[in-house]
Amino acid sequence: MNSSSPVDYEAPRRRPRARRELHNIPDTKQRRRRWVTYGLFMGSCALMVNALIGENGYLATLRERQEHVALIAALTKVRLENQQLREDARRIREEPAAAMEEAARRELGYIKPGETLVIIRDARPSSSAQVPR
Repeated sequence: MNSSSPVDYEAPRRRPRARRELHNIPDTKQRRRRWVTYGLFMGSCALMVNALIGENGYLATLRERQEHVALIAALTKVRLENQQLREDARRIREEPAAAMEEAARRELGYIKPGETLVIIRDARPSSSAQVPR
């Protein structure tokens, strides 16, 4: 090989590149619009699920309302009981003998001499009085 002679050097053959399918602009815009639509749909679904069953969602709000109603009922009951106890305390302070007599009659079933105790019970329906199904 002579240095003055031109070198027959062949460049390695390149593999032909795979040709990408060229998309026209309306297809690209349509595809992008479709992905944006899917994304917005999935995001709105996630927000709706969170609004329904999330920490502060609709179901949690319903549970809190039911608990609120139950607490108000319990508070009303306690207030009535408190009012009754205040009334009892007032009667004991102002009329201790009458309050003791009423408590003995109500809780212990005491009666004064000469009084007759009458106990009324609900009658149970007899088996013949029941209507057949």
